[in-house]
Amino acid sequence: MADDDAMQPRGAGSAPASIHDTPERMLLREQVQRFVAREIEPRAERWEQEGSVPREVLRRLGELGWLGLMAPEAFGGADVDAVTNYVFTEALSQSTYGGFVVTVLVHTDMASPHLVHAGSDEQKRRWLPGILRGEVLTAVAVTEADAGSDVARMRTRARRDGDAFVLDGSKMFITNGVNADLYFVAARTAPLETGARGVSMFCVERGTPGLRVGQVLDKAGWRSSDTAELVFDGCRIPASQLLGVENRGFFALMENFQRERLALAAMAIGNAQSALRLALAHVRQRSAFGGVLWDRQAIRHRLASLHARTEAARSFALHCAWLSAQGRECVREVSELKALCGELANDVAYACQQFHGGMGYIRETAIERLWRDARILAIGGGATEVMLEEAAKRL
Repeated sequence: MADDDAMQPRGAGSAPASIHDTPERMLLREQVQRFVAREIEPRAERWEQEGSVPREVLRRLGELGWLGLMAPEAFGGADVDAVTNYVFTEALSQSTYGGFVVTVLVHTDMASPHLVHAGSDEQKRRWLPGILRGEVLTAVAVTEADAGSDVARMRTRARRDGDAFVLDGSKMFITNGVNADLYFVAARTAPLETGARGVSMFCVERGTPGLRVGQVLDKAGWRSSDTAELVFDGCRIPASQLLGVENRGFFALMENFQRERLALAAMAIGNAQSALRLALAHVRQRSAFGGVLWDRQAIRHRLASLHARTEAARSFALHCAWLSAQGRECVREVSELKALCGELANDVAYACQQFHGGMGYIRETAIERLWRDARILAIGGGATEVMLEEAAKRL
């Protein structure tokens, strides 16, 4: 196999690689990969230094129709199924800049679906077209400093006051927190003792009095993704900005968690694919001990093993996406997938960085960035241990 054929992304010009590869999905994958190669990779190092992704990039994604693949056609979406959305997400995630990827996926798969699923017609007409065009950036604000995976313990309050709700509290680790225009905020509308049954969701616009960005967080990875603390101090919003049914917000969050975790699994697989591609190219040309590193059987076998694990995880991910597209219960499968892929991304990135030697530890090299960005994939969106517990309860 020639070097430039190694680990090449599957494109529209290739034969189908699985039963899920329709011509339309193969074309979408090729288009997204071409976009990443031409419009993201040459520019994104500057975004890493600036700590955010430029708005014009998001608007360009909106022009291409990629910010609302699963949104209703009536509002400008494409209304595709979960398998097609997975294909898009995996292809986008082959960018070596995870901060760019998560900026987009929080908007498309973790925040805006709350409006699609639970929003009133008036709320959708007001915000959804701008969201799909990339003009309105979204974030979801759930996590708190002492309530991460245990969502039912959140303490941010929303108190009814006539025709308004008043929010008080804070949220932590909010991706797109600095630059979002619209936040989907989970807050308690019943006493803490009610647990999951006392949480509601709200639409809160940037610039609302009483809402401010607190600490801007300096992360080890995902450097081009802005992450922040949000502070609500007497933040008054119209009652019409309640999203869905009062005290049913926890269940809306649980419903969308499967889509979130599928997106994060796709990110992990894309990260692993990119790391393997870089490592294969490197070991085939790196001189060592009278030959190249590829001549060392231990290295070849290690890469083959990691490649097999990545392909197996990808097949499982497509199966989970298919289950979701069929409307099937798949909490156990998606929880297992998220746990599997988060750890896989770290294993692959670690080994591929190792094979790069000292150069793999130099900032601004793609393999160092992939290694650094992989770490959060076993933590964010449901830590491995939490995911395994969710799966174990359903065995």
